[in-house]
Amino acid sequence: MPASQPLNVTAFIDRQPLSAFQVSIVVLCFLIVAVDGFDTAAIGFIAPAIRAEWQLTPAQLAPLFGAGLGGLMVGAFLFGPLADRFGRKGVLVLSVLFFGAASLASAWSQDLWMLVLLRFLTGLGLGGAMPNAITLTSEFCPEKRRSFLVTTMFCGFTLGSAFGGLASAGLIDAFGWRSVLVAGGVMPLVLAALLLWLLPESVRYLVLAGKQRERIVATLQKIAPQADLRDATFVVGEQRSTSSPVRHLFRPELLRGTLLFWLTFFMSLLVIYLLSSWLPTLLRTAGHSLRTAALVTTMFQVGGTVGAIALGWLMDRINPHYVLASSYSLAALGIAAVGSVASEPVAAGMAVFLAGFCVSGSQVGANALSASFYPTDCRATGVSWANGVGRMGSVVGSVGGATMLSMGLGMPALFALIGVPALVAGLSMFSLGMVRRQRAVERLAV
Repeated sequence: MPASQPLNVTAFIDRQPLSAFQVSIVVLCFLIVAVDGFDTAAIGFIAPAIRAEWQLTPAQLAPLFGAGLGGLMVGAFLFGPLADRFGRKGVLVLSVLFFGAASLASAWSQDLWMLVLLRFLTGLGLGGAMPNAITLTSEFCPEKRRSFLVTTMFCGFTLGSAFGGLASAGLIDAFGWRSVLVAGGVMPLVLAALLLWLLPESVRYLVLAGKQRERIVATLQKIAPQADLRDATFVVGEQRSTSSPVRHLFRPELLRGTLLFWLTFFMSLLVIYLLSSWLPTLLRTAGHSLRTAALVTTMFQVGGTVGAIALGWLMDRINPHYVLASSYSLAALGIAAVGSVASEPVAAGMAVFLAGFCVSGSQVGANALSASFYPTDCRATGVSWANGVGRMGSVVGSVGGATMLSMGLGMPALFALIGVPALVAGLSMFSLGMVRRQRAVERLAV
């Protein structure tokens, strides 16, 4: 390709059929979020054993759960800007190493507060891993399949959490609760070695940074072996800025979108964590056995996994903003329906599945959409900070259930109230779609 004709790497990747090399990147990022899910869920599975060994009250266990959520929030705010400044691969590998080492060290905790500190550090690494895995996957996927591939990759989190439950049951019985933390530390450390060997750096980042032309050519040749790139010069259609990536989120053309994404993530994760934390208790209040309550609650996770894949497929074919707006709005109806049929196990399971399909599936879709919204120079920061704000919502949801239960509302009114944040998230996505449409019209007019 003549040097006089710069090659836009974004358009180049979009034109190519999906290659085995790109599939391998999706698989590696799938494994990252899977071990992320394992470590995030591990503390919930081992908490009863910790409580029994150290003779703790439920109130004393609360900081243990809060430390992990706090670390996730801080990690999201910290590692996104670092990835935009120094590259996706290095920060991603560092995050995986960090939470693996912290989880492994947690296994040798001598008291509660040592474990709380190490769970915060584990959360710190976890908070950086997931958004950067989303960013890197998005930057290597062709546009026509991007949403589906990103949402499918993200399903690793749910499967990792489920595997954590299965593995924990056997490990705790055989070796004690510390063995779960050992497993949660060893797997990321092994994976980090694979990432160093197999995971490429984002070519969009390399081009924007003006670095390592040979590395760019080698990576693009793995996507399109037939392409002649010997004399090519590369561009991404964007200008690199030397200012802070965080400041970029508030540029005039991004400000409204940033605020709408933050509102969506906050409301979405508030609902998800409120239902995940309190749904078993609410179902027990409705008269179900512990086993039935657990089975019905499981349908929320199952629905979320199916919803993520289905909504990702739809987002590649229909305006993604309106897909998510419709799904979040339907989630509000599904959540409200749980309150009306809470006493009927089958009907409650179906309503919970619908709620999970719509709200959890939409949250995964919102992650994919945020990665496509931001330009390369602040993409990792945009995705990470949206997740960080969302983590604030998760804290509100986790502790807000107790307040709602103390209000003495009936089941229909209680679940209708829980559905309101999902409706707000839907309106936020609809507004973002209108903003993007208006900007497209303005660009066309120019």
